[in-house]
Amino acid sequence: MEISPLFFYLFAGIAIAFSLFVVFSKSPISSAFSLIVVFFCFAAIYALLEAHLIAALQILVYAGAIMVLFIFVIMLLGADKEVLDFKKSSVFLKCSAVLFCGIGVCGFAWVLFHSPILIGTGPHSLEKIKMVGGNTRAISELLFSEYVLPFELTSILLLVGIVGCVVLVKRKSL
Repeated sequence: MEISPLFFYLFAGIAIAFSLFVVFSKSPISSAFSLIVVFFCFAAIYALLEAHLIAALQILVYAGAIMVLFIFVIMLLGADKEVLDFKKSSVFLKCSAVLFCGIGVCGFAWVLFHSPILIGTGPHSLEKIKMVGGNTRAISELLFSEYVLPFELTSILLLVGIVGCVVLVKRKSL
């Protein structure tokens, strides 16, 4: 057996275990730190799939910036002192959670079995990505040609969010 599938199953198992800890932990801080471990496992899986750019972005964006923001907000709001009690949840909330999880699993299965990348038939199949020159080049060519408008709209949305934060902070200081 190759070494790569062993590492894949190792990182996938760690990601699943820590994902369960994220969901069932009573402390929001523990959940946030467990989510960081999950993000690092995803980055390792991306590296095994030779998607090094995606792995680096996973660590920089999600494990770095987003989780620092989550932990900052949790500590700022004082949510780390609360203990979440799921036993007192209503029946409607529990049924909704089960229904949502079921829909998520069905959607994931549908995407998994109908994905042109995994089937190898679409314009962005693994063979065509390797012919172009790799994952980084394929992403950059798509991002700056076919998806340039959504890319620019996302940057404008981020700029609006930054300006909104500055306005809120300046308004409170005056």
